[in-house]
Amino acid sequence: MLVKEKVRELALEAKENKGLTWEQIGKDIGRNAIGAAMLVYGYGVATEDESTTLVRLLGLPAEAKKTLMKAPYRNPAQPWPPTDPFVYRFYELVMLYGPVLKDVAHEIFGDGIISAIDMSLDLKKVVEQGVARAVFTFNGKWLVYKKF
Repeated sequence: MLVKEKVRELALEAKENKGLTWEQIGKDIGRNAIGAAMLVYGYGVATEDESTTLVRLLGLPAEAKKTLMKAPYRNPAQPWPPTDPFVYRFYELVMLYGPVLKDVAHEIFGDGIISAIDMSLDLKKVVEQGVARAVFTFNGKWLVYKKF
């Protein structure tokens, strides 16, 4: 059986060779670009329909279908702390603004945390005053700490 790392390698190579975008792949499987990339990178579980479409679209071996439908080990694909500048900026953002975000969130929602399990992610490009900007949306369920 193919492991998720091998499926990721084959799928990323096929994506590049076919000139596909994450947005195109996401549209074909009924997810947004980040949801499509999450499945290909092996961080999520594809439905049977999604895995069938990914195998067909990317020309993956038939056995990749089962692999795409397996629950993953969600280990980081990069070292920790991250060394890639793009990924590191998220780490830096949390290190610098984490206490501020926590304080404001607790003021709005009360004592709790944001779920990374019941969350959707999105990324949009906007142009403001002629400058491209990235808008990241983390839409997570608010989990209130249980009182006991």
